[in-house]
Amino acid sequence: MLAVAGLAGLAVGCGPGSPGVSAPENPLKIPPLLRPRRSSDGVRRFHLNLRAGRTEFLPGKKAATWGVNGSYLGPTLRASRGDRVAIRVANRVDEATSLHWHGMRVPAPMDGGPHQLIAPRGVWSPEWTIDQPAASTWYHPHPHGRTALHVYRGIAGMFIIDDRDAPDLPRAYGVDDIPLIIQDPTFRPDGSLDESAVTRGRFGFTGDSILVNGTYEPVLRVRAARVRFRLLNASGSRVYQVGFGDGRRFHLIATDVGLLRAPLEVGRVKLSPGERAEVLVDFAPGDRVTLNSVGERHKGAAPIEKGDFDLLAIAAAGRLAPAAPMPSRLSDSGPIEPPPGARVRRFVLGGLEINGRTMDMARIDEVVPAGATEIWEVHNTAFAHTFHIHGVGFSVLDVDGAPPFPQLRGLKDTVFVHANGKLRLAVTFGEHADPANPYMYHCHILRHEDQGMMGQFLVVEPGTESQVPTQLSGMTHHRHG
Repeated sequence: MLAVAGLAGLAVGCGPGSPGVSAPENPLKIPPLLRPRRSSDGVRRFHLNLRAGRTEFLPGKKAATWGVNGSYLGPTLRASRGDRVAIRVANRVDEATSLHWHGMRVPAPMDGGPHQLIAPRGVWSPEWTIDQPAASTWYHPHPHGRTALHVYRGIAGMFIIDDRDAPDLPRAYGVDDIPLIIQDPTFRPDGSLDESAVTRGRFGFTGDSILVNGTYEPVLRVRAARVRFRLLNASGSRVYQVGFGDGRRFHLIATDVGLLRAPLEVGRVKLSPGERAEVLVDFAPGDRVTLNSVGERHKGAAPIEKGDFDLLAIAAAGRLAPAAPMPSRLSDSGPIEPPPGARVRRFVLGGLEINGRTMDMARIDEVVPAGATEIWEVHNTAFAHTFHIHGVGFSVLDVDGAPPFPQLRGLKDTVFVHANGKLRLAVTFGEHADPANPYMYHCHILRHEDQGMMGQFLVVEPGTESQVPTQLSGMTHHRHG
């Protein structure tokens, strides 16, 4: 495990596999909150510039990186349910890329998948109305065949959705409401990012170091008795089981795209790539504790599930702002219930295929009526995968025929599927019908996605499913320039 040495003095040391660096206290970076411009028509306008830069992760050493409005990672966007948002995305890197709103329910042309490529020096301007409950969503590139590398270089950030109907929870950004973006790079001796294995390997790339919000060996000083952490696994392949070194319990309040019905007391939260979780953690004055991840110990664990890591050293101030009472109820919405006779679709995950096929940008694999609730059965016949569906929320009905663990009962858009596992998902689709622009479903182990473990579906007006061609008329993508 990456050991936290001298925590009382908040100096963080290094452990096996990390570059031999012994640094003084390294404060956790908090991604800046991007303040939108509100135009006269009430639209909240955000400007994002994708650009190359240089970032110092290790003391005195700089790495070539990509970022959004900065050299690495991007700002946090924040808007409320009902807001109209318009985002100007300018691509200033030297490769075509895209920006996907992971967890956001948007019209397909605004989704930012591989069909919405932005050419170098090009601009893309998606606009939509937010119509979904409070959630911690995120954004990242999605160019087919290059996603893992573009995310690894640093293009990623959070997009927080607020909801006036949500309960009273910590929401002072950077104070008691803190994003934690977890990544696992490998550094070369000169401090640069090692990209040599990102596009290779059967299971996907796993690094030997940890970054949280782009900070190496970070320390966080908290000044509130209760803190809301928004956890995001932005790694390409690694699975984390997040908890605390002292074994303290805490409360899970939300999964990928929605609040739970009530707080759930837990000791660990498992996050595969792309998954998010919101947790409430209580601190006492003067607390010193380590947020860490422990690897799976069971015999069938995949390589991406193994490894112990310290993530963040936390020090509580001597006096803390008091916490409000813990809400007993977070949301009135429960798990999605499929209606009688719901359409069932089956997806077999192989080594790098779904239903025996790899991604074809011109092929439509499924056609779904707008507003439908369906059952998607996911059967993994190979090693561990994740499964992500664009533009939807889903509930896990069962895992290997048994009820899901409590941590899986919230609203999700990404789920871990263990080797030879079987899941049934109740999936609700939005009302954005479009017979020409598809959404994606894919493995969110980014190396697998890049190698073709992805399919496409259209959402169309009910009753028109059979009228939709299964080819995109030879059009493989729209390039914005």
